Amino acid sequence: MRPVAGNLVKLSGLMLASGCAWYLGYVFADIIPEDTVSIAIQNLQNIGERPVIKAPLPKRQKCDHWSPCAPRSYAYRLLSGGGKEKMAKICFEDELLISEQRGNVGRGINIAIVNYKTGKVVSTKFFDMWEGADFSGEMTAFIKDAPQGSLLLMVTHDDGSARLKDDGKKAIEELGSKEIRNMKFRSSWVFIAAKGFKLPDNIEKEKINHSDNRKNRYSGWPAEIQIEGCIPDNLI
Repeated sequence: MRPVAGNLVKLSGLMLASGCAWYLGYVFADIIPEDTVSIAIQNLQNIGERPVIKAPLPKRQKCDHWSPCAPRSYAYRLLSGGGKEKMAKICFEDELLISEQRGNVGRGINIAIVNYKTGKVVSTKFFDMWEGADFSGEMTAFIKDAPQGSLLLMVTHDDGSARLKDDGKKAIEELGSKEIRNMKFRSSWVFIAAKGFKLPDNIEKEKINHSDNRKNRYSGWPAEIQIEGCIPDNLI
């Protein structure tokens, strides 16, 4: 008889708990508005549907710098040519002064002259140092005719050394180049200089990369090289 009595007690407890649960559910359903329950259910369903928040893309800087220049500074980026197909570029204050898109880049030494006070380009030209007329002499005159207070930005494409004469090397050397007399056949070279004033010592001004068949990125040509930086606009 005891097992039967125990089972009756368990059954009674189960029925009592079920009744209490039903009653509480009825009370809450009567107290909580139907709209609130619907919204809560909808929110639970939308958790998995909410879009993933992504970090914003970094803001593009002038001349594709990684970080912005300080206020009242000029941004520059010089890129030499790479092989025959990748043409040289000169960017100043986010404007391409020399590029394939502008149609003013060519084999040899490419030069852009910028008015330092205004930040505007004065003249651009390329000088073929592989074949043709005496472009070395023409380039020397172009450099010497640049007005005082100018920035001169130079990059090579293909070869800038074969017909570069001593007067041309001297004119570039007088602007502060340390590498112009080290240039070899198909060396990649970039250089920025000031005429009539001095650029800060802490900015990148020149770089060279020589052709080496064991290391060349392109068949017969070294990898392109670049320099970039910021020039304060109050040097003169």
